[in-house]
Amino acid sequence: MLEQRKHKVLFVGLVWPEPQSTAAGQNILSYINFFIASGCEVTFACAAEQTEQSAPLTSLGVKEQAITLNDSSFDTFVNQLAPDITVFDRFISEEQFGWRVSLAAPMCMKILDCEDLHFLRDARHQAYKDINQRGNNVVCNDVDNAYLYSDMCKRELASIWRCDLSILLSEYEYKLLSRIFKVPETLLHCCPFLLSDVDNKATKTYEQRVDFVSIGSFRHAPNWDAVLTLKQKIWPTINRALPHARCHIYGSYLTPKAKQLENKKQGFLVHGFVEDAKEVIGNARILLAPLNFGAGIKGKLVDAMQCYTPSITTEIGSEGLLPLADNIDNVRELWPGAINNVQHSCDAFIESCIALYANEDKWTQASMRCHTLYSSIFNYERQSRELSDSIATIRTNLTKHRHQHFIGQVLQHHTLNSTKYMSQWIEAKTRLQQAQRSD
Repeated sequence: MLEQRKHKVLFVGLVWPEPQSTAAGQNILSYINFFIASGCEVTFACAAEQTEQSAPLTSLGVKEQAITLNDSSFDTFVNQLAPDITVFDRFISEEQFGWRVSLAAPMCMKILDCEDLHFLRDARHQAYKDINQRGNNVVCNDVDNAYLYSDMCKRELASIWRCDLSILLSEYEYKLLSRIFKVPETLLHCCPFLLSDVDNKATKTYEQRVDFVSIGSFRHAPNWDAVLTLKQKIWPTINRALPHARCHIYGSYLTPKAKQLENKKQGFLVHGFVEDAKEVIGNARILLAPLNFGAGIKGKLVDAMQCYTPSITTEIGSEGLLPLADNIDNVRELWPGAINNVQHSCDAFIESCIALYANEDKWTQASMRCHTLYSSIFNYERQSRELSDSIATIRTNLTKHRHQHFIGQVLQHHTLNSTKYMSQWIEAKTRLQQAQRSD
């Protein structure tokens, strides 16, 4: 466990957490609460502007710090704060500020919150676009996906090596890093969302629920593609079979382009941002998530499990939420709903939607599987203890840990020599331009 003295923990975020808008925001907030519960003093630093959806961190006792890219004021801030642990909310944040933390606080443990592997999500997106544009065969195995071995992959792997510990949400991504890219497991920790247990006391019954729901930030490419798939390929057929059912689309950062997809006659309703995602998911009979690409654990599907709402999704959607198996057919029956890919054909996906929506017995069985699957994945007490033990073990033996993973120090050295001087050049150039404007 983490030592009892009050540690200083610094979070460096690319954006301020938006737990009501994104699963990533929920996840980073759960780590903040984890460190607060461990008795740590937490500071969150970010160079972005806050939005209406930004979490009120100060109400949790978190200190907020505005920082500037390519500015040595960050070095002074870290030197004065003297953090014991720094958590970067994704590899881009580590690229921008990791080398500065290493210089200003060399014995500070650096943790990378991977969220989902960006290079994996990007590789799948590129392959998906290639399939649609050129009619190439679907990539069934990520290892065979040529887009996987990209510059983004090199950058993200380098960031993982430079950090003392990287947290993965998905066991699939943990195994991808350790088995395919040979990242030592001592640099990795798999921890799905830190969530409490749920009960079904307030859960609505089949008869009390109505309609389909889909939810996700419109800024997130996999979500936008899923909305288009629903609108163009899936919903028209469901609407003809179930004319009284409607499909409700929710998500933050609604654009006019997305709103134009609404068709009230067809029962396809685009609402935009909703304050309480679980309320609309808990009122719906089925959650739809026809995700063609993506990575990590999908928050919408976890929310559905918490609400005992059956879901129909794809293999990509269910990834990280089912036990690893050579063939998904071996674990498909565990899913609280149905898993059908839509890249080749939407027919099976549509049939599952209609059958589950109209059959109370099937729906009830799927609804009860929500808790069974959820409780097999999420256990706050166990997960928080394991994460705390991993952090404490590395912190206690930080120098030895870094010697054992010396390639990370090599990458850190070269990062300092390249990124440091580029950043200092940008800072000097910016100050010169400001001086010229003031003259």
